[in-house]
Amino acid sequence: MSGSLAPSSLARLLGRWNPGAAPAYRELSDVVRLLVLDGRVPLDVALPSERSLSATLGISRTTVTAAYTALREQGFLSSGQGSRGRTCIPQPGPRGPGLTGAAGRAGSTGSGRSGLAGGSNLSGPPGLPVPDGLLDLAYASLPASGEVVHRAFAAALTELPALLPGFGYDALGVRPLREAIAARYTDNGVPTSPAQILVTSGAQHALNIVLRALASRADKVLVEHPSYPNALDAIRSAGCRPIPVSMPPAGRHPAESWDLDAMEATLRQQRPALAYVVPDFHNPTGRLMPDPQRRRLVRAAAASGTVLLVDETLRELNLDAVASTPLAAFSPAVVSIGSLSKSHWAGLRTGWIRAEESLITRFAAARTIMDLGGPVVEQLAAAHLVGALTEPLPARLGMLRENREVLMALLADHLPSWEAERPDGGLSVWCRLPSPASTAMAVIAPDFGLRLAAGPRFGIGGAFKYYLRVPFTLPPEELETAVLALRAAQDRLEAAPQLRRRPQALPVVAIA
Repeated sequence: MSGSLAPSSLARLLGRWNPGAAPAYRELSDVVRLLVLDGRVPLDVALPSERSLSATLGISRTTVTAAYTALREQGFLSSGQGSRGRTCIPQPGPRGPGLTGAAGRAGSTGSGRSGLAGGSNLSGPPGLPVPDGLLDLAYASLPASGEVVHRAFAAALTELPALLPGFGYDALGVRPLREAIAARYTDNGVPTSPAQILVTSGAQHALNIVLRALASRADKVLVEHPSYPNALDAIRSAGCRPIPVSMPPAGRHPAESWDLDAMEATLRQQRPALAYVVPDFHNPTGRLMPDPQRRRLVRAAAASGTVLLVDETLRELNLDAVASTPLAAFSPAVVSIGSLSKSHWAGLRTGWIRAEESLITRFAAARTIMDLGGPVVEQLAAAHLVGALTEPLPARLGMLRENREVLMALLADHLPSWEAERPDGGLSVWCRLPSPASTAMAVIAPDFGLRLAAGPRFGIGGAFKYYLRVPFTLPPEELETAVLALRAAQDRLEAAPQLRRRPQALPVVAIA
């Protein structure tokens, strides 16, 4: 939309914007920025003139000028004629001059006065390249297991000539990879043939294929609450209605990690077409579903006619070496999806679906609407990686165990008011904040050298504003920098509580 905002209207939206915790221009620019992100100040409207706003707020024109300058530098105000710039959302770009590292920002004063010019131009959505000096906590992913991945690609290149006479299209995936994945399932107690495997470009691609094949618009899909944001986005994009079932609070007995009574009741009453679950180191809580609960879930899904869709992307990241049975071992009707993104490297873009042969045929037909097959060299390399999972995993698990303990200790030392749930596995810690400040933390985080995924991205209807997911994928020294930055951001919010206003609609951004 276009138009202008009257100074009295902006003053009403600002409320009590200046508690004196930081320079007045900084507090004014911060609250206007949050109002834009909130949607309460629309995009492409002209803000009041400097003269009229200063008169309405009873502050100096110099203060308003400095606030507008900061908003322009941050990308929230266009450089229009005179002082009547128009509101906008910053576009991702390179770091501005004079930016210090994350450690310097984390060590700034509790009010968050980092001395950065345009620090918030670092706040582009996760999924875009991370500017230098910015720690990305929106991604729970690891760098490649370098030498192992490199060797796999070298071997793949030697095998490629044998496939060159063919067309290169294969909706099911190259046979060596399907054989390796099938053998992995068989070794884990789920007898599987290559005909029961369809190779995809990652687990997200697999989820979209299953949704296209098995769900119609307006169908219900049971989901855990919280759940993986990209899965929720895919379900909604398919026109389906996610039906959330809350996870029990932290501190429950491991045998009650999931609320099976509620899941059974929801399956019985709602009869959803699909149930999307992450029983193996649930994202974001890191919990592991016990086998007795798995049996109950399989029985309940069968009784309601619901297809149980199991995301096993994190299954290999079993930090405490607790034994569990794949859900597909309890029923041939279970559909399983997985990938190498978390265990090896997201850049491989290799995933799969494991299901009955009749379903694989349906999935292959649905897949050809999206693409005609994955890249061959990556699949050949993935076959070597799947066939030798034991090579990189012990070292990676050892590193992740150390990082988990480091992060838990740092959170206890520097953020004792946070309730951090110790994960059984996976890559992140799910934290409950002392106040509903998750979104505000994500908004101001770039000022402290961080990029965060706000808690409501993991839920439906604005839930989890008290929660934040913190990955432990960074090295210990960077985890310390990140936690100190989180503490500095919390201090700033405590000093300026008006910044906790929660945006009504979070931007849909990529989170891994």
